[in-house]
Parts: sequence; C-alpha cells; structure tokens
Amino acid sequence: MAPIKLAIVGIGKIVRDQHLPAVAGNADYRLIAAASRNGVVDGIDNYKSIEEMLAAKPDIEAVSLCMPPQFRYEAALAALQAGKHVFLEKPPGATISEVQDLQRIASAKGVSLLASWHSRYAPAVEAAKSFLAASPVQSMTVTWKEDVRHWHPNQAWIWEAGGLGVFDPGINALSIVTHILPKPVFLSSAVLEFPENRDAPIAASLNFTNADKLKVEAVFDWRQTGKQTWDIEAVTEQGAMRLADGGAKLFIDGKLTFEKPEEEYPELYRRFAEIIKSGVSDADISPLTHVADAFMLGKRKFVEAFHD
Repeated sequence: MAPIKLAIVGIGKIVRDQHLPAVAGNADYRLIAAASRNGVVDGIDNYKSIEEMLAAKPDIEAVSLCMPPQFRYEAALAALQAGKHVFLEKPPGATISEVQDLQRIASAKGVSLLASWHSRYAPAVEAAKSFLAASPVQSMTVTWKEDVRHWHPNQAWIWEAGGLGVFDPGINALSIVTHILPKPVFLSSAVLEFPENRDAPIAASLNFTNADKLKVEAVFDWRQTGKQTWDIEAVTEQGAMRLADGGAKLFIDGKLTFEKPEEEYPELYRRFAEIIKSGVSDADISPLTHVADAFMLGKRKFVEAFHD
C-alpha cells in the first residue's frame, strides 16, 4: 500500500517535539504539506490556512490538526468535507457537541476520525488495565501536578475560555482512568480554582463514583515546582497498584513490575494508519465529558492572580 499523504495544521512545540519525529519514523506516511499562521516545516509545501492548503493540494489524504481546541472545529470540518481522514490532537475539541458533530460528518463521508489520547499509549497503561481487570478495585487516587511555566510558557490561549487550564494536562489523567477502569465512573463533586485574572482553572479537586460506589479522587494542580507528579494509585483485592510517571512505570505493592521506553506519538500514528486502512474511526470523548461535567458541577473558588 502506498504511503498515506499527510498534512499537519498548527506548527507549534508539540508538532516539532512529537508529531514530526513520529511521522518521519513511520513508513505508512509521507508528509506533503503543512498549514500554520506562524510556523513552517522545511522540505514541504507550507500554507497560511487549511483552506488554502486543501485547495492547493487536493491529493492530501489525511490531516493532523494541532491548533488550540477553540479553533479546531472549523479546520476539522473543512478537512472532513474535503474527504480527508482527520487526527485530532487532544483534547479533540472545545465542546462535546462539536466533537459529536465531527463524528457524524466523518461517518457520513466515510472517512476516519481519531481522537488522539496520547497518554493511553504510555508504555505501562495496558499492563495496568490488565491488572485491574483481574483485581477488583476498592478505591483510586489520581495526582497530576506540574509546573505550567515549564510546560506551557506564555501560552495565553490555554487560560482563555475553552483552553481548559489545568484540565489540559488533567485530561491526560482522565484518558488513562477511563481506559483502565473495568467500569465507567461519573463525577459526584468538584472544586475548581480560578486565578482572579484568568478564565480557566489552575487547580481542581474531583470526586468520582459509579453504581458500585467506587471512590475515585483526583487532584490536578499547575503550581507544582521541582519534581512533577503524574501518578494513579489504586487499592485492589490483590494489592496496591501505582501507575507512575504518566503511565511509564507500573508498581504492584511497591515493586516495579513493568517499564518500557515511551513511544506515545509513534503509537498514535500507528493507530491512525490502522483505522484508515480498516475504514473505522476511534473518537472516544469520555475524558472530555468528565471535564465538561467538572465545569458544570464544580464549585468555583477564586485564588490569587497568575502571571507567566
């Protein structure tokens, strides 16, 4: 099969750090174009907008969309209506309803749509899922704390309405939790901390449960300095599980039982090629649904102003 002719829209840090190396290392793709207001990719055709790019390069077969979520729907709509397969960087959209509309359009057009929850492809996630499937969960604690100044310096969009704030990393944790738990959970209460000068939260405390009264607590915070914390811990009938370092390592009763090199984005692009070849979509929105529930149900607490 000939390589998939791919284009990327939105040339920023995540594209240069993750997307371009993953595509370059995958023989299923040939990157032929990019569109971005501010960046270019050497060696291919570059355009200022997706509309300009699609008009100039009708042979594009698939498009990866990596701009902020507030602007992604219109770009995805243009690509889908042109009959292109679409890769949505996480989160897949600014609202649930717009992602559902993209799902409908992709189905009608007969093209594939991928919601790219990259943290689900962290190396130890599947091992954790298998452990929990065989060991009933009694409780779970999620701790996701990092330094926003390190990971998102001077990125104003992330603090705007629709930018998600601390849920931009927090949704990574939720994408893992929704994947590894044997049964779905739903939000029961939340407290969201908003800097007085921002429209998105800097921290959140969440409580989830389900029909079995499972207790899941999550704490997200963007004010962490020093060592970053990305841990999911579970008490089970067969021991204590800790999925550490964002899903890179699995510990059972304190003993390291699984660790492999990280290949999240290479795995995502392998998955994208797989669904294109199979003629299906993979666009789960359960992590985004939990974030929407938090904004709907959560109490709002205003805290001191945040400045980069």
